[in-house]
Amino acid sequence: MNERQRAQRPGGRSARVGAAVHQAVTDLIGERGYGNFTVGEIAARAGVADSSVYRRWGNLETLLTDVALTRLNAQSPMPDTGSLDGDLRTYAANVAREITGPDGPAVLRLAVALSGNGDHGPQARDGLRVERTRQLQSMLDRARERGEQAPDAFDVLDHILAPMYIRVLFGMGLTPDYVDGLVDRML
Repeated sequence: MNERQRAQRPGGRSARVGAAVHQAVTDLIGERGYGNFTVGEIAARAGVADSSVYRRWGNLETLLTDVALTRLNAQSPMPDTGSLDGDLRTYAANVAREITGPDGPAVLRLAVALSGNGDHGPQARDGLRVERTRQLQSMLDRARERGEQAPDAFDVLDHILAPMYIRVLFGMGLTPDYVDGLVDRML
């Protein structure tokens, strides 16, 4: 087995290092905000050498982009409850739980900060939008196959996800009633 194959083995040292570095970035974003820490501080918090971070990600911007995309695209599987109403409610509740969880606000702030920064920022922003749209489209296509009238994926982004993201970014709470109300208005 060569070094490259070893580095990609799921659950191996590489996966543990990646998870530790991602968590360190997320913690530092939550504590200090974007742009207020170094690769050295990330490495120290993760318990790895600076060289490990540079070897794997190359630079801080690439690492931050990877963290934002990985965390925000780690969406739980798209629900399949048998109805569009059930799918949208379950999906919205899952997103609300993820973005209000311990790392959710920090990861959202990171994504916003990156979106207009450098060459990787727009790529991260576009990658997130494409992935969320792909996830939603699969759920909406299933609803259409069942004969239900389903909205456009961008309508779901605009009317369900965007309000939740804004409320979290501005420190406003997300209650189950609020999230259900977004789905009610969408439908």
